[in-house]
Order: sequence, then C-alpha cells, then structure tokens
Amino acid sequence: MSTEHSTYEVIIIGSGLGGLLCGSILAREGMKICILEKNKRFGGCLQSFKRFGQTFDTGVHYFGSMDPGQTLHRYWKYFGLTDSLQLERMNPDGFDRILIGDHEYPIAMGSDHFIEQLLPHFPGEKEALQQYIVKLDEITRSFPLYNLEISNNHSELHYRSESAFDFFQQLTAKRSGSLLPSVLAANNFLYSGDPQTTPLSIPALINHSYISSAWRTIGGSEQIAIHLVQKIREAGGEIISSQEVCRIDHEKDIFTIHTQALGSFASKYLVSDISPLQTFKMIESSLIRSSTTRRISTLKNTTSSFAIYLHLKKNSFPQLDHNYFIHADENVWTTNDPDVWPLNCMLYTPPDRPPNEFAKAMVIMTSMDYSEVRKWEDTETGKRDKDYIDFKKRKADQLLSLAEIKFPGLRSCIEDMETSTPLTWRDYTGTPGGSMYGIRKEYARPLETTILPRTKIPNLFFTGQNTNMHGVLGVTIGAVMTSGEIIGLEMLLKKIRNG
Repeated sequence: MSTEHSTYEVIIIGSGLGGLLCGSILAREGMKICILEKNKRFGGCLQSFKRFGQTFDTGVHYFGSMDPGQTLHRYWKYFGLTDSLQLERMNPDGFDRILIGDHEYPIAMGSDHFIEQLLPHFPGEKEALQQYIVKLDEITRSFPLYNLEISNNHSELHYRSESAFDFFQQLTAKRSGSLLPSVLAANNFLYSGDPQTTPLSIPALINHSYISSAWRTIGGSEQIAIHLVQKIREAGGEIISSQEVCRIDHEKDIFTIHTQALGSFASKYLVSDISPLQTFKMIESSLIRSSTTRRISTLKNTTSSFAIYLHLKKNSFPQLDHNYFIHADENVWTTNDPDVWPLNCMLYTPPDRPPNEFAKAMVIMTSMDYSEVRKWEDTETGKRDKDYIDFKKRKADQLLSLAEIKFPGLRSCIEDMETSTPLTWRDYTGTPGGSMYGIRKEYARPLETTILPRTKIPNLFFTGQNTNMHGVLGVTIGAVMTSGEIIGLEMLLKKIRNG
C-alpha cells in the first residue's frame, strides 16, 4: 500500500494500549482510522519478548478488577478482550506478598478477606484496616469513569490534591511504630515512589482495583495487542508499523503527518499516544503557545526501571501464584538514590500452561533513575561499550542480593540471565527517559500535572499513560475519555455498560 498522501478521518500516533483502544473504539464506530507505529512491532508496553525459550512481558505484569461486573471487566468486555485472553487469577489469599525485614504480609482479594488476612499481623489495627477499605470505596465512588458514569462536579479533585504519604501515616497516628502504613503502600513504589508528590488518588484507585481481583496473562501480555490489532483491521481500520512521525503540519483544520519513511498522512482528527512534549515539538502551528510548551517541558516523568529476566534451572524454584515486593527496610517510599540502590524490588515467576509445580522463569525489577545511564543515551542497543555491560552486571548483582533476603541461594537456580535498563525501556517503548508511567502526578499541583484528552489545538487529543491515572485500568479509562471527545462520551459509555 502506498502511504503517500493517504487520508483518514483519524490518525493515531503510537500503538500502545491507549492508541490501540482508541483505534478499536473509533473504527468500531465507523470512522476511517489509521494508527502509525514507529517500531516494527505493535503494542508499546504490551509487547512480550522471548529469551532462552521463555516469554517475558515488557510492562504489563498484572492488573485488577477483571471478575465479571468489575470495572476493567466491564470496559474490556466492550473490546471483546474478556473472552479472548488467556488469564490466570492470582492467589486470593495474597496476590501480593510484602516482605519488610524478615516478616511477610499478604495482600488478599476482597475487602473482608483483605482485612482478615492482615489482622493476625496487626491485631490492634482492625479499625485502621476498616478505615482504609472505607476510604478506598469512597475515593473510587468519587471518580465517575471508574464506575462507567459521567459527572461534572469534579469530586475527584479532592483526592488528586491529597498526599498519599500523609494519608497512610495518619491511619495509625495514635499507634506510632506500626508497620501498617508501610505495608499498605509497599506494592506501589513503581507507580508512585515519591512521598513528597504522590496524590492519594493513585495508590487508592490502583489498590482498590487489585483488591477487587488480581490477574495476569498466560503466555505474555502481547496477546492483548494482537487481539486489538485484529479487531481494528476487522472494523476497517489500518495500522502501519515502521512509520516514525517526524513532523506534523496543521492548516485549515487538517493535520498532515510526515513520517521518516517519507510517507505523509492527512486527517481531520489527530490522537497522540506518545508524550505531550514530543507531540508539541513536532507540530508546526501558530496555535501552540510557547507558554504551553514550557509548562509541559517542566513536568517530571515517573521513574524508569532496571530488570533481570532469569531462565531457571529445571525443578530448582517453585512456581509462584503471587508477586513479592521485597523491601530492605520499612521505608517503602523510594527516591531513586543511586547511593543506596536498590531499596526494594518486585519479584514474580511468569505463569505457565499447563500449570507446573516449578517455575521456568523469573523477573526481578526495581526503579532506576535515568541519570544512571545518561552517559550512554546516544548509543544504540547492542552497540554499547564494556563500561555499560559492567554497569549492568554490577547492578544485577546488587539486585540479586536484595532478592536473596527472601530467597537465599537464588543465584544457584539461575541457568541464564538477561538485563534491561532505562535505556532499554526508552528504546523499546519510546517513552522519554524510559519513564514507565508517563508524566508524574503531584498532589500539590493536580491541575498542572494532569493532561486532559482535549488540547487547545482543535481536534488534537492525547491518550495513554499521561492522561487519567497510571496502569492498565487508567489507560483504558483514558482511551474511553479521549474517544468520547470525538464521538460523544455519554453514547460510548452507554454502549460499554450494555456490553
């Protein structure tokens, strides 16, 4: 197909989850759409990859509220995802296990069960645990789209403006010394590691979703992207890889998108699933105020990651149906200080089919600041020097030492090992600085750090991690918000609610 002067109603830049969901909605509603992806493969953070004969996920490790009638299930039923994915329901007695020091705490599914499982560890904290669950319910009710509803009273702004750190600490203010605040916040460090900025809305919505029910994909999260690409094409939409956008012209209400492959595409509507700053830098338009670009450029991104992907020796390590969040001490809020790295990590074994008593693979990941790899940012994957290779080996050894707090002798189970750094994340997902969850939300600046779907440029919209909240559910709701700006949100939500 020739891409020269191709014309569509909607062009979507980027095929991450947000771009694919928007494409699926708009194509299904009869619009002529095209998604342009700069990489050879679609999916962004949904991508899976193979090493040592094992499948590993890039960015989607688990997600919540997928029982019938729950939030993500209701949204994904509209996309046909609920019946097409191979999923594993995680351990209801503790889908996450929090390790602080030598003590392990289970985070269980279901509000009552959540309290029951933690109460033996905190026998004097029943009231605090009940208050926590009540608060999660209160916050989720204040976010209309979490409940597939529309409201204009902006009740959620209060929780975007409240400090998550302060809330957790005050839960047990009269019982100083309790580890409960640390336990409740311990599985969120990858989303919201800064106690000085994180709004309460982020851990509240994410934790409520997981406590409702926690799931992971069997065989890799890329199946989500494969399904959505298929649905887009079945509905008449197009999706084209190896089309990196280099310039966007906007004139007479028409966008002309130029790609590195020397093709040009025209559309009435433009949806960007890449970072707002990258988008604005490519647009040639007098409608973009320099103050807008300056404001966007001052916004900080969420952390990046360092990860180890392990191929395990046969029958050497048990298969886990839960995640471990291992913390060096009770300070579960990390600030990415290279001098004391790593302070915490997430460890899990990818699910397998058929189920096996022993794990074949393991992933250990933690946060890492982009500054640690900045000296190599102008180099290419596979062409970096010995210093970079030594850096990865040294960091992998440090991370394994942290993991061995829970699993002494873990190194003896390793057959092969691969590592990834913020540069790897940047190169494969296209996010600035390898950011895992887009622009960082700040409770002291809720409006300034919230990216709305509709921009001041007519018919230019954003979607993806930078809008709404982080994670799979946040991106899904954000994609519905963005598509609703084009075709009508009330009508779209009615169709989603009706299945």
